[in-house]
Amino acid sequence: MPDVPDGLLEVGRIGRPHGVRGDLMVTLTTDRTERVDPGTEWWLVDRWFTVTASSAHQGRHRVHLEGIDDRDVAATLTGARILATPLAADGDDLWVHEMIGAEVVGPDGRAYGTVTAVEANPAHDLLVLDGGGLIPVVFVTGHSPGRIVVDPPAGLLDGGD
Repeated sequence: MPDVPDGLLEVGRIGRPHGVRGDLMVTLTTDRTERVDPGTEWWLVDRWFTVTASSAHQGRHRVHLEGIDDRDVAATLTGARILATPLAADGDDLWVHEMIGAEVVGPDGRAYGTVTAVEANPAHDLLVLDGGGLIPVVFVTGHSPGRIVVDPPAGLLDGGD
């Protein structure tokens, strides 16, 4: 299996080919639709590809990649994960890949643990801590590289003490 460059994030998946000229149907796993803008670069399977054209199509995106000009070649990419470099954060945004491995502390400096995952949840995503604790991201009050400050309600992480 080819080496994947470090630091890439999954931003979508390749679906079936569309038409005979190599267009692909793409489902994004991000809300950042600029990931399909012409000129965007993706890592697919074993190399970089450049988006040359795209359009919204029935809740997904129809995309053409440089060098993929027939249906048979496009079909070989079906199911591939689309990887791309992280985008710069807007303002005070906090990205999932920045949260993983971050130390979580309270406003008083109390350490709660380290984020091992971020779980999707209908109300608010949850920070999963190495000790098993779950903190809704709505309680995040600040962050800096490698550190997240949370202000959870009493009892959420300490069993009601």
